Amino acid sequence: MGEFDVKRTAKEQSGLLSILKEILQNRRLIRRLAKNDFRAKFAGSYLGIVWAFVQPVITVLLYWFVFEKALHAGTQSTKAGITVPYVLWLVAGLVPWFYFSDCWVSGTNVLLEYNYLVKKVVFRISVLPVVKMISGLFVHAFFIVFMIVLYGIYGHFPGVILVQILYYSFCVFVLALGLSYLTGAIVVFFRDLSQIVSILLQVLIWVTPIMWNMEAINMNGTVQRILRLNPMYYVVSGYRDTMVSGVWFFEKPGMTLYFWIVAVVIFLLGTTVFRKLRPHFADVL
Repeated sequence: MGEFDVKRTAKEQSGLLSILKEILQNRRLIRRLAKNDFRAKFAGSYLGIVWAFVQPVITVLLYWFVFEKALHAGTQSTKAGITVPYVLWLVAGLVPWFYFSDCWVSGTNVLLEYNYLVKKVVFRISVLPVVKMISGLFVHAFFIVFMIVLYGIYGHFPGVILVQILYYSFCVFVLALGLSYLTGAIVVFFRDLSQIVSILLQVLIWVTPIMWNMEAINMNGTVQRILRLNPMYYVVSGYRDTMVSGVWFFEKPGMTLYFWIVAVVIFLLGTTVFRKLRPHFADVL
């Protein structure tokens, strides 16, 4: 390897790490911007941030009514033979999904929303997708508490394994952040991408699956293996493993390894594309 190749490789590695360094160096700014972003979403409305919690709760109630009451979904069973009311099984899937979908949509549009900051030469725009991830954590934390209380009411409190929710929330954070860097950079030049992401999320909510139980129906094994390639399947299953089955993430080493390979590849791809296109953002916006 020549001297030029060595320098080029070092420069590429430095570029991949530069965004992570910028995030760490600007962590206080990120926290402040995340709080302001959360408040700004509902500024001007009478109920303010209450709307952040009302809409997802109504969505949960709507799905619960349609599937359990109208379609008679009944109790749901795991591979271990554990049965729980449908509403508990549903909530354990919706809580991480709400966070993922909100982060990916808002992260995709973050540069368009904060275009006035993008045009400032001194501002580190690489922190903006992280701001959206942390802003979404406020609502996510509320729904984790909501889920725990609901399980407690039904007498299904999971115990010490509950700490595992922090791990799976981090999984969502990393996956959504990587996707946001990728789509957030591209949408500046191709605005229709934000609509494509919304459509993809409408499809993914059904194939993850969130509302229906893949373990409870007679499905072709090949189809099941294909559906499990979706990295959000790992997260949703992890929430249900925590809240219902009592299974630790290290008891599923194959799926854990697969998820992190996919998440890291998406993150590296997203940050690389973001870094390559960053010099052109201000010109387009």
